[in-house]
Amino acid sequence: MATFDEIYEKIKEYPTIILHRHTSPDPDAIGSQAGLARSLRLAFPDKKILCAGENDEGDLIWINKMDEVVPEDYQGALVITTDTANTPRISNKNYDKGDFLIKIDHHPDVDPYADMSYVDPDAPAASEIVFDFLKAENLPVTKEVAAALYAGIVGDTGRFMYPETSAHTFDVAAELTKTGINITDIAREIADVTFDEAKLQALAMDKMEINPVGAAYTILMQDDLKKMGLTDDQANVAVSTPGRIKDVLAWNVFVEKPDGTFRVHYRSKGPVINHLAEKHDGGGHALASGANAKDMDEVKQVFDEVVEVTKKYNEEHGTNK
Repeated sequence: MATFDEIYEKIKEYPTIILHRHTSPDPDAIGSQAGLARSLRLAFPDKKILCAGENDEGDLIWINKMDEVVPEDYQGALVITTDTANTPRISNKNYDKGDFLIKIDHHPDVDPYADMSYVDPDAPAASEIVFDFLKAENLPVTKEVAAALYAGIVGDTGRFMYPETSAHTFDVAAELTKTGINITDIAREIADVTFDEAKLQALAMDKMEINPVGAAYTILMQDDLKKMGLTDDQANVAVSTPGRIKDVLAWNVFVEKPDGTFRVHYRSKGPVINHLAEKHDGGGHALASGANAKDMDEVKQVFDEVVEVTKKYNEEHGTNK
């Protein structure tokens, strides 16, 4: 793994730097990308620094809007990915057209695709890693930089609820808050949903099935989204819904894609599920991962596997399920 100093030396070498994040972005994907880009623009005003990605920011455009990036920009450029574990999830497939590729991430490094990488699976958010990098290299952390990074940290820690949250996370949050960001507005932007998104959450709850071992699933079809006028990305608002049920330990939310395949969301309160996602063209964190299923048969297989790991978790922890 590279050091922060080695990454910084590479950054200093290149006149053009293009930052990528993952598709179907969450606050940490856009926050880590934008926070790093904003700081580098301040530190190197003569460099061309661009944020690349599909134009699918949706409700997260308040964090950052993507730049117009053309293929010619990649000639002799440094490319940096943030919060992106594997190549299929990189937004904008020109990421490999640059001169050198750096990966900054906090997911398990199952796809070491970059020329240089800094990967810390113990960090709760890529935005926290970016802050540590900026601080280590004495790079600017202004209010605008801090707002993006704080949004990423709040998003990926579930507002400081998830187990990866550490004392260091709170130290970072405190440092970011000192810049004058409005933490209340950021929390509201992340938590607020539209009326139609709230109705989708209700539908997800209504369609949910719970296995006696404490595993649950719900399936959202394209017809459901179209009736509510919602996009595929907006369906992400329902991913945490089953976890609100006290007796649910692990769950899947399946979202049908326009081509009839399914985006698979894995979430857990204890059973480790990222190894299951890896079986289905996916991966992620121990308790939060994503994958894909080609049809309803694979959907059933995915959930059967979640039932099995949840059952084993109960046996190992002496629960009565």
